[in-house]
Amino acid sequence: MRGSVEQGTSQTHGRTRILHFLVRLPVSMEAVWPALATPEGLGEWWTAVDVLEPRLGGTVALRGLGAGQVTAWDVDRVAEYTVEGGRIRFHLERDGQDGAALRFTHEFQEERERTGGGTEPDWRARFERLVELLESPPR
Repeated sequence: MRGSVEQGTSQTHGRTRILHFLVRLPVSMEAVWPALATPEGLGEWWTAVDVLEPRLGGTVALRGLGAGQVTAWDVDRVAEYTVEGGRIRFHLERDGQDGAALRFTHEFQEERERTGGGTEPDWRARFERLVELLESPPR
């Protein structure tokens, strides 16, 4: 199985924009989790993390998006960060015998799109980096 980034969808509710992506990954949920829930992992494919307390209610600070809280945390399954730049949710599910499916949601105010890197092409490029990173042999 090869990883893939499926078509993103976008909804607008008033001034709130919501992006959704489905990313299929060729590795187990447990292998994907560190890329979504650790400063080192997030920094490799998305953004630098100044603070991340890995627990519900923990503090998080993401470069370019601001500081806030961990608003959902289910180890190996769900990491959600609500920061000044909006709400970012990573939800992992099993995909076949050896793969994982990442359901991603980014909810933000439209004026933050330009400053927070919230466009569909921005996220597609990030997820393509994530797929490439996870498909690469360990260093």
